[in-house]
Amino acid sequence: MEIKDKNDLIAQITKEINQQDQEVIQWRRYLHQHPELSFQETETALFIVNKMEEFGFDIQTNIGGNGIIATLTGGKPGKSIAFRADFDALPIQDEKDVPYRSQHPGIMHACGHDGHTAALLGFAKVLIKYQAEMNGNVVFIFQPAEETPPGGAKAMLQANDEFQKIDYAFAAHLASDLPVGQLALGSGYRMAAVDKFAITIKGRGGHGARPQDANDPIVIGSDMVNALQKIVSRRIDPLASAVVTIGVFQSGNAFNVIPDSAKLEGTVRSFNQEIRNQVEENIRAIVNGIATAYDANVEIEYLRGYPALYNDPQVTKQVEKQFTEGFDQHNVVEFEPMMGAEDFSYFLEAIPGTYFRVGSQNESPSTSYPHHHPLFDMDERALKNIQLAFLAIASAYVF
Repeated sequence: MEIKDKNDLIAQITKEINQQDQEVIQWRRYLHQHPELSFQETETALFIVNKMEEFGFDIQTNIGGNGIIATLTGGKPGKSIAFRADFDALPIQDEKDVPYRSQHPGIMHACGHDGHTAALLGFAKVLIKYQAEMNGNVVFIFQPAEETPPGGAKAMLQANDEFQKIDYAFAAHLASDLPVGQLALGSGYRMAAVDKFAITIKGRGGHGARPQDANDPIVIGSDMVNALQKIVSRRIDPLASAVVTIGVFQSGNAFNVIPDSAKLEGTVRSFNQEIRNQVEENIRAIVNGIATAYDANVEIEYLRGYPALYNDPQVTKQVEKQFTEGFDQHNVVEFEPMMGAEDFSYFLEAIPGTYFRVGSQNESPSTSYPHHHPLFDMDERALKNIQLAFLAIASAYVF
């Protein structure tokens, strides 16, 4: 096909993406069969490296762990943009009855990272053929350890100076709550910061029939749980957003014995940095105050996790324009803010960009299970939609 103008170029790249549909699906299924946990993704990284070298890329490996970078330098000067795919799996037993079921007991791609990686590989395979026509550079980022703090994004950013040369960064995430064909996009804060805390209460044990001789850590912990739940309802502006959840309360092992210690663990989710700081201060004050009132000792461990994910409004507006032109505009929907977390937020702190969701659900119940579910699966047509979304973005910045 003779390429006469930009429209012809985009049409040709679109055609090639469509033609390699089954190959990308096979890559996704191979990855689904061979999942690896965060910080252990050596074979997955090798698979990516082999494919990218086969396509003709020069690559950098072992970036912040198992991270991989490949830069495609255009034939003409221009902006540098980056597309990121994560590739770690989760400690979940795959319960699907499909030929591509995980072959690693207790480990599963239950969040779609296998699809993200396969789609970015597919996009890279096509785009390298049009390197000479590019006005600028495209950086392909394959990131490990998204699922487990401190996360792979932060480690990659700290380990390599290449990211300082990137003007804009983009990432897609498959979404089992959206119909295949839909793209969800939104500016500003879209996903929450995530923090973890652990509280160890040291009381004084004793016989269940003589509570006056003990200092019951279960009672102390119960008061703490009740008080912590009032932080959001009574200390945070109702127009702001925050979540405090206690997920662990462990103490004792006998019905007639007051134990000498108890442990609470929980998570905090927030969007605003001031709210994030305020919730931590409130947790520490409440826990220490209750411990003092009961004459007990307490230890608090507080871990700051991923920051809130912020989509740059100007970049997101440009991407929305590209999506509404390249897809049916009725399929470009609002990315509703959510309290889940995502470590692409580290990239978006350092580089303006946007993170969007790609529908992967169809009429089959098998594609409707939530992320992190042992039956999670997808409509694999979504893999092509990720590539076409990346192409729509690239057409605005490097073509």
